[in-house]
Amino acid sequence: MKLAASLALVAVAFAQEVDRTKPPDTPAAPSFRMPPLSEHTLANGLRVVTVRDSRLPLVTLRLGFQAGAKFDPADQIGLSETVAALLKEGTSRRSARQIAEQMAEIGGSIEAVSGPDSITVNASALSEHAAALLDLIADIAQNPAFPEEELKLRKQNRVQELLAQRADASTLAEEKFHAVLFGPHPYARMLPTAATLERITREALAQFHRRFLVPNNAVLLLVGDLPPEAKLYAWIQSYFGKWAKGNPPPSIPGKFPAPKRSLILVDRPGSVQADIRIGKVSVDRKNPDYFPLVVANSILGGGASSRLFSSFREQKGYAYDVHSTQSARRVGGLFEVVTQVRNEVLPQAIEDLLAEMRKISSQPVAKQELSNVKNYLAGAFVIRLETQSGLADQLAMVKLMDLPGDYLETYVTRVRSVEPDGVLKVAKKYIHPDDAAIVVVGDAAKIAPALERLGKLTIEKTP
Repeated sequence: MKLAASLALVAVAFAQEVDRTKPPDTPAAPSFRMPPLSEHTLANGLRVVTVRDSRLPLVTLRLGFQAGAKFDPADQIGLSETVAALLKEGTSRRSARQIAEQMAEIGGSIEAVSGPDSITVNASALSEHAAALLDLIADIAQNPAFPEEELKLRKQNRVQELLAQRADASTLAEEKFHAVLFGPHPYARMLPTAATLERITREALAQFHRRFLVPNNAVLLLVGDLPPEAKLYAWIQSYFGKWAKGNPPPSIPGKFPAPKRSLILVDRPGSVQADIRIGKVSVDRKNPDYFPLVVANSILGGGASSRLFSSFREQKGYAYDVHSTQSARRVGGLFEVVTQVRNEVLPQAIEDLLAEMRKISSQPVAKQELSNVKNYLAGAFVIRLETQSGLADQLAMVKLMDLPGDYLETYVTRVRSVEPDGVLKVAKKYIHPDDAAIVVVGDAAKIAPALERLGKLTIEKTP
């Protein structure tokens, strides 16, 4: 009993000393420190980056090319993604089944993905099989067969996927939003169509491969428990050194339409809610405005502690999800506010979104709110780099976007250097809604009259 009483007194005393109305002080997240890194360029122009991380007996590989969807011919949209999808479906040396079986034997995985700017082969394997992994990836990159049957199956499956995607209101909203903001630039093209897929032939795939998937248009990254450098580079030279150079085309410049206010409704009969996109073209990672805009975006709608989440969801109950994003491309970028609301609250919901966008564009952010967001961004960034795959992804992004070599190590410092006036400056440029595009997908018969009160409305049919 005496012990219990003593413990109770200690607990009471401790509770009196702790102010539970305030969060505990936490130290600032440290900057990221790059593990030992080595860079070389082969005679054929292939850039090779290796990072040693011996915590796990694993090797993570990225092979990236400047070969994304923006390079698709206008009548063959989907060509880049089809090349990526078929890289592991057979080479001149291996069938698709052999590739899959050999990856399983070395405890590995492989996929190839196409984005707006690049194609990246992502792979991993147990470190004891690093040589076998390099052999396999070199074969896939240099000798894809693009089998006719695999191409036919891919096109059939992709058409069915597109039917499902375009039945989704959020996809329709995102497609129209990209088209409005990027105009004639290839970034405006988000998804292929059945018609453009039909025009893709095996020869078109081979031509794209010969033009873009060449060593002097690529970067090879290896992160993990690697063998000694001399042995590793002997393997790389053996598997990739005879890869012939190509003549990839120059990068596509970022020429986009000037921002202007527009209000577009894509008619989707029967919808009981409306999907909303509001925003404009923004900046890439090289632009001085990038880091202030990342911070401003996080304050406005970057998470569960953001202004939009607090007011739009928690206080007013308009939507389950509301957020904003700042998506950087190799050139330019895209800022957008995204949500879905019930038809009956649509006009007021849009007005409230615009009000929040005007507020952050006209009033300096409070120091504590800014400090909280910077702490969150810094901590999330460092955590993201803790895994091999996370570090490999970020290094691939740095190399494919031609960012400074110290980009990752200075990221936290640059986030922490953002001040209230910097947030206000970029918000006026890229968030203020007076010249922003607004895209809504919903039932025009139910919501068009209400939207017309917000300004000149253009109504389009569902594609």
